[in-house]
Amino acid sequence: MPKFVFSRTLTQADWRTEVICDVVPEQIEALEAQPGGDIALSGANLAATFMRHGLIDEFRILFHPVVLGQGRPLFEAPDVRTDLRLKGTRAFGNGVVLLHYSNDRA
Repeated sequence: MPKFVFSRTLTQADWRTEVICDVVPEQIEALEAQPGGDIALSGANLAATFMRHGLIDEFRILFHPVVLGQGRPLFEAPDVRTDLRLKGTRAFGNGVVLLHYSNDRA
């Protein structure tokens, strides 16, 4: 399975990994159209960029019950309203909860 890393500092990565420097909507849509085309991503900056381009169909958010008192919010002042519909939840034995939402964008 090929892997893609979004980075503005890396120029190469190991083991069938392609480095992508910028989020180009047409490039992401082409990747998604390939067989097995689900794209999983993590990180507030990358998620915010994908959200700005309307590239997220669903959210699977892992809630870890730890209070850190700092950090970057996932949904930091979004430019557009995003209506989410809860598709399911799953609680794990360690207290982590998976929240699965679909993006009901028009």
